[in-house]
Amino acid sequence: MVLVLLSSWLACQNKTSAPFPTIHDLDSGKNKTEQVMIPFHNYTTYPIGEKEYSIAHSNFFAESSSLLLLWNATFGGGNSDCAFSVVQTSDGGFVLAGSTYSFGSGGSDFWLVKTSFFGVSQWSRTYGGLGNDEAHSLVMTNDGGFAVVGSTNSFGAGDYDFWLVRTDNAGNMLWNMTYGGPGHDEAWSIVGTGDGGFAIAGWTTSFGMVSGDFWLVKTDALGNMEWNKTYGGALLEAANSVVQTSDDGFVLAGSTYSFGSGGSDFWLVKTDDLGNMQWNRTYGGTSEDFGFSVAVTSDGGYAVAGSTSSFGAGVYDFWLVKTDSAGNSLWNKTYGGAGYDEAWVVLQKSNSEFALVGWTESYGSGNSDCWLIVADDQGNMLGSRTWGGTGNDYAYAAALLSGGYVLAGQTQSYGNGSNDFLLLEILEVSSIGAGGYGGGGDFVR
Repeated sequence: MVLVLLSSWLACQNKTSAPFPTIHDLDSGKNKTEQVMIPFHNYTTYPIGEKEYSIAHSNFFAESSSLLLLWNATFGGGNSDCAFSVVQTSDGGFVLAGSTYSFGSGGSDFWLVKTSFFGVSQWSRTYGGLGNDEAHSLVMTNDGGFAVVGSTNSFGAGDYDFWLVRTDNAGNMLWNMTYGGPGHDEAWSIVGTGDGGFAIAGWTTSFGMVSGDFWLVKTDALGNMEWNKTYGGALLEAANSVVQTSDDGFVLAGSTYSFGSGGSDFWLVKTDDLGNMQWNRTYGGTSEDFGFSVAVTSDGGYAVAGSTSSFGAGVYDFWLVKTDSAGNSLWNKTYGGAGYDEAWVVLQKSNSEFALVGWTESYGSGNSDCWLIVADDQGNMLGSRTWGGTGNDYAYAAALLSGGYVLAGQTQSYGNGSNDFLLLEILEVSSIGAGGYGGGGDFVR
C-alpha cells in the first residue's frame, strides 16, 4: 500500500512535516494478475477479555474494562493491503475500502471487502488499472450500493486524479469518474449530499496555488461534476475530511501551512451550498498540528481531531478541538504519552460523548497499536483500549455501532502479508439494556 506523494519535496512518512495521514510499511508490490474478484479471508477470533494490556503512564490512561474486544479479522494476500474506510451495511455486516498490492491489475488497486456482522468475508472486489490506485473513503448509497473515492494514476488527466467508483450492493461497478488536471490531486473524503449527489474533498496541485490547496468537488447522483472550489494560500493545504451541514453547506477539515500560528495548523473551512467560503479558522501552536477528521456535534458546532506536536505529552498526541457553530474554539484536549500518537477519526455518540480512533506508539504491546478513546462531552477521558501485536498496527477508520465500535485499518502483526486489512469490533459495556447487543438497548459504564 502506498500513499501517493504530493511532490518530491514532501514524503508522507516524515512525521515532523507531513500534513497527510501517516502511512507506514510501504511495499512496492509485484506484478499482479488481471483479477477483479478475489475472495480472501483470514479470520481470527479472540474471546472477550483475552487481549487486554496494562498501560504504565498515569491512572488517567489505564485500559478500560468496559471496552471489550469481541473479535478481529484480517484480509489480505502476500503483499501490502490497507483499509482506510468502513461502513456498516443494512444487513448488519461491514464493507471496508482501501488499497491492495496483493490482488488486482496494477501496482495497487482499490479494494472493497464485504463481511458479515462477525467479520466473516462474503465477497471482495478490486478496481484499478496498470498504475497505482488507492481508495480512501466510502459511503453507502440510497439503493444499498457504495460510492468509493480515492486517487488514481491509472486513469484521468494528470499525475494523480480524484477517482470516484460507484457500485451496486454486491460491489459490481456501475460507473466511475475521474476529476483532476495535469498536476497531483488526491481525494480523501466523500459524503452523500441531500440532493442524492456527492461531495468529495482532498487536495490539488492542478488548480488553485501550485503548492497544494484544499479541493472540494460537488457531483450529481451520476458523478457528473456540478462545481468545484479550491481554498488555500501560498503554501500547502490538505483537506482530509468533509461533512455536509444543516444549511446544505459543507465543512472541510485538514491542515494548512499558509495560515495560523506554526509550521502546520488544523484548518476548518465552512462553505455555503455552492462551495463559497463563509468562514475559516485555524487551531494550533508553534509546531506541527495536523487535522484529520471533523464531525458535526449535537449543539450545532464541530469536533476536529488529529495530531499535535505543539501541545501534549509526547512527540505527537491525539488532539481534539471542540468549536461552536462559527468555528470558535470552546475547549481542546490532548491524549497521549511519550511517543507518537495520531487520531484519525472523531465520532460523536447519541449521548454527546466522543470517540476518537487512531494509533499509538506510547501504549500497547507493539511498535504501534490501534487506539480507541472515549471522552465525555467536555473531552475528559472516560476509557481507552489498545489492540495490536508485536508489529505495527494502525486504525484509520471507525463507525459507531449499537453499544460499541468497529475499527478498520492495517496490521503487520497478524494476517498473511507484509500488511493486511484489519477489522475489529469493540463492545462498550458494564451492563446491557433490555434490547441486548445490537438490539438498541442502552449501554452504560
